[in-house]
Amino acid sequence: MIEVFLVLLVTAFASSLLGVFLVLKGQAMTTDAISHTILLGIVIAFFITNDLRSPLLIVGAAVIGLITVYLIELVTSSGMMKQDAAIGIVFTALFAGAVILVSRYADDVHLDIDVVLMGQVLFAPLNRIDILGVSLPYALVQLTVVLIINVLFVLIFYKELKVTSFDPVYAAAAGISTTLIYYLLMTLVSVTAVTAFDAVGSILVISFFVAPAITAYLVTKRLSHMIWLTLITAAFNSLTGCTFGYFTDISISGSVASVSLMTFLAVFFFNKNGWIRKTLKSRRMLREI
Repeated sequence: MIEVFLVLLVTAFASSLLGVFLVLKGQAMTTDAISHTILLGIVIAFFITNDLRSPLLIVGAAVIGLITVYLIELVTSSGMMKQDAAIGIVFTALFAGAVILVSRYADDVHLDIDVVLMGQVLFAPLNRIDILGVSLPYALVQLTVVLIINVLFVLIFYKELKVTSFDPVYAAAAGISTTLIYYLLMTLVSVTAVTAFDAVGSILVISFFVAPAITAYLVTKRLSHMIWLTLITAAFNSLTGCTFGYFTDISISGSVASVSLMTFLAVFFFNKNGWIRKTLKSRRMLREI
């Protein structure tokens, strides 16, 4: 059970850390598109390598993730439709292609669409790897490497990420390559999502990317505080959801996602600038007027 929690925790940290900048850029739901369309990259890479553990699966997923982002930007920049519509048309088309390929050509292969979507983190400790004589879950090792890469990315490009998130026009005028930073971020989002696929499933990956970050955003607008609060919220959601799911014998991934929603709603309604306080303040002002 401890190993299951560690897998959840590392996944939550790796995803939510990048999710902070996606939320600030107003592109939180791009993760929904990427988390679905990278399945196409996994399938295509599998057909090439015929190996579910090949590192090319991550490469293929990252490439498809970038293609997804590029197509969304291309459609949006045309001015013919808004970003939400562009996301809807691009990700459904690419994801549908992946589903067709899996159902038609990979019936006898462990590329289960239900597991990809819902995840089964209880099985993560069963697939193990020996490192320096210590047996560890393969997913935990993979996701720890991804977490380290994401942390290094944020530390190295913290200033650039901060400026491009809050004021991309000024960033471009200051000589910062907003396009490079954007596509580096989206590449890491794709790699993180596909690495977490086998362990927690697409739905929880999206929740990890978005829920802790938007919860923290309701509390603070200072980036450094938002990052720390996001990580704390992600850890709380993982621990509470994992414990509840284990003792009630329900899906742990679904339990963590549900706890993430409840945490967000609690902050949304009851924090010092929350909906209840604002509503009462508005009604009081109306009575005074």
